[in-house]
Amino acid sequence: MNCIIIEDQRPAQRILEKFIADVDSLRLTGTFSDPTQALVFLQKEKVDVLFLDIHLPKISGIEFLKTLSQPPQVILTTAFSDYALEGYDLNVVDYLLKPFSFQRFLQAISKISPGRDSGKPFTASPLVPLKQEIFIKSGHELIKIRIADIIHIQSSSDYTEMHLPSKKLLSNESLKYWVQELEGHRFLRVHKSFIINLDKVERISGNRIYMHNNQYIPIGRAYKEGFIKGLGQ
Repeated sequence: MNCIIIEDQRPAQRILEKFIADVDSLRLTGTFSDPTQALVFLQKEKVDVLFLDIHLPKISGIEFLKTLSQPPQVILTTAFSDYALEGYDLNVVDYLLKPFSFQRFLQAISKISPGRDSGKPFTASPLVPLKQEIFIKSGHELIKIRIADIIHIQSSSDYTEMHLPSKKLLSNESLKYWVQELEGHRFLRVHKSFIINLDKVERISGNRIYMHNNQYIPIGRAYKEGFIKGLGQ
């Protein structure tokens, strides 16, 4: 079965490439960091299995998958378990939570249906670019901000605090809402009460993340491994 990898972190690419090479029934025909390049390949070539990371540049893996009208069989890979339910709603074969073992990889492969007809290239809708601006519902107002300007978001009682370079906005939405709203952008939950913009990280010292606004964010124990993977370390 022909397969491709869409994954933007080189260490994760190497692991998948090694595992695929060790399975005689799989043949790797392409590895892509950019989903737009993978889309061009998919429209021209026969692909039976797609290993798809959820956190990708430009568009999330979930949103990319939604653009495909006749996708190959898909195995999602990610360091975060938050999107498992949505992945299964899209009829993916399996969901590999990083870091995964070769044994777990084989379990996912065993769920693939070799007889399913995937011999023809599939069609896809044009990729929808990620939005660059959002409206924040703050009290009785809707305030437009640039997503790239957000430094971090903090949960505080029944609302969230949106920290920007020169101001702080109070939002009526929950932290869970912002996790979903910012999917596909360079944001990561690092604590039960904090989401950070990875592009605004200055340095990391112990269990503290120092941001552009000179504030530090604690790293929750349950989120530390996912944070390190998010940095590509």
